[in-house]
Amino acid sequence: MNQFLLAHSSDKSAIDLVEECLSQLGDIPPQATFGFLYISDLLLDEAEFILNQLKENTGLNHWVGSVGNALIATQQEYYDCRAIVIMIADFNEADFHILPNFTEDTSPLNGALMDWCNNNDFNVGLIHGDPENPRVQPLIHQLGNDIPGAFLVGGISSSQSRTLQFADKVLHGGISGVLFSQQIPVLSNLSQGCTPIGARHRVTDSEKNIVYMLDNKPALDVLTDDTGEVIARDWERASDYIFAGLVNKNSDIDDYTIRQLIGVDPDNKLIAVADYIQNEQEIIFCRRDGNSALEDMQRMLLQLKSRLNNPIKGAVYISCLGRGREQFGSNSEEVRLIHSVLGEFPLAGFFANGEIHKNLLYGFTGVLTLFT
Repeated sequence: MNQFLLAHSSDKSAIDLVEECLSQLGDIPPQATFGFLYISDLLLDEAEFILNQLKENTGLNHWVGSVGNALIATQQEYYDCRAIVIMIADFNEADFHILPNFTEDTSPLNGALMDWCNNNDFNVGLIHGDPENPRVQPLIHQLGNDIPGAFLVGGISSSQSRTLQFADKVLHGGISGVLFSQQIPVLSNLSQGCTPIGARHRVTDSEKNIVYMLDNKPALDVLTDDTGEVIARDWERASDYIFAGLVNKNSDIDDYTIRQLIGVDPDNKLIAVADYIQNEQEIIFCRRDGNSALEDMQRMLLQLKSRLNNPIKGAVYISCLGRGREQFGSNSEEVRLIHSVLGEFPLAGFFANGEIHKNLLYGFTGVLTLFT
């Protein structure tokens, strides 16, 4: 297969969506081994039926994916409708391994799975997680640490009700997915939806998610110096576009995880962040707007283009629910930008509740993973 097979359909019954996608796929080549599957949250009740129909009609037993509040298929973003996106690949079966559902810890990472991991120098994982599990973030960190040579990408499922994930069967409650060996060429990069507006600041006094002091100064004074008085006068309005970037250790200022400011206290000059904060951690305040997102998206795509040595066979793109039509426009501008820079290739994905890249959980980002 020079390129993966892609099919997508919307606004039909579950059986008609499956039949339409199967018609688009045509004859499945014998070398096909693996399927990516994303369904909209309006199809939650039919998820198991859809997966079983695809297994029966394609002959493929290995499927990985997620439910999403909105889906991505090449240059199309699907919102507020019943939709399915399918991509079929021809990976050598020895070069991928389905991950089980990790709900509390990584104890299932043993036996044949760990032997497989140890036989590879590098393991790229595409994983999806259940947002209702409060341990999803530490589970991602733990899995990244426990798998030798791990590089995890993916996203947290999104839905207006419950969520589910696919990893050979319908799952929920944890994180699951697939590992790819170094024999499957993969390139991945991340686009932040925000731009730093000041220098790094060191947390010098904090408790849980409350920051009292930055650089030994009252936290709100430091925030005001970087952003202006508007944050103190009307922080609820400013919280729509001013965020805290938690700088990842041993990185430059481009590598940070965006977290919302959920409150300020003008009297005590403290700020509250939507994550646990530790003393000596570094924070950089950021601005989020359409121009920042567009500029960083173009940067990310050009970096990937410069690293390409082979044609793209297929790709998975996982973007934040706060991006897409919220930042780029209502005519699928975000995914159209990908193809305007990198050309035409099969692309599947969804809009997530959190994005995973390099074993970390991000927010307000887009993660593009290319198979070449």
